Amino acid sequence: MLVFLDFEASSLGKRSYPIEVAWVFEDGRFEEHLIRPAPDWEDWDPAAEAIHHIARATLLEQGAPHDAVARRMIDQLAGHALLASAPSWDGKWLSTLLRAAGLPRHSLRLGNSHDAQRQAARAALADRVPAAQLDATVEELVVHVEMGSRAQPAHRALADAREERDRWLAVRDAAAARAAGR
Repeated sequence: MLVFLDFEASSLGKRSYPIEVAWVFEDGRFEEHLIRPAPDWEDWDPAAEAIHHIARATLLEQGAPHDAVARRMIDQLAGHALLASAPSWDGKWLSTLLRAAGLPRHSLRLGNSHDAQRQAARAALADRVPAAQLDATVEELVVHVEMGSRAQPAHRALADAREERDRWLAVRDAAAARAAGR
C-alpha cells in the first residue's frame, strides 16, 4: 500500500534532525508524532521554528522518545511503498532518526510522491492513449492537477502528508475520468 510521509525538522542545516513525522496510508489511515530530540541533537534554527511553529520546549515536554517513534515507524511502515514530496530531505531525517535509535538507516526507504502520481496516471491511461502520446498526456494531466491544488505547504507533517495523498488521489481520479471519456 502507498504511504505518504512528511517530516518537519530543526533546520535545513547539515546537523538538522526530525522533530515531527506523520504518514497517511492511501486508504486514509494516519499517524503523527512529535519527536523528542535525542541527547546529541542540538541544532536549532529559530527561522525554521517560525515556519513550523513547533518550539523545542514543546518537543522536550510533549514529544515521544525518538527511538520509540523510529520503532513505531518500522512496525507500521515496513513492507509499504513510502513516498515523500522531497525524498532527499525527508530521507535524510528518516536516516537520522533510525540511526539515533540504533536501527539500520535503510530499514525504510522513501520514493518520490511525484513519481507515484505519474504511475497512477499512466496505469489508468495506458490502454486508452496511444503509446506515442502517453508520456505527454500523463505530464499534462499531472501539471493540470498540480496547478489546481497549489496550496502552500502547511509546514506541519500531517497536513503536508495529507496534501500529498490528496494530490495523488486527484491525479488518479482525473486519469480514470479521462480514460472513461469524461
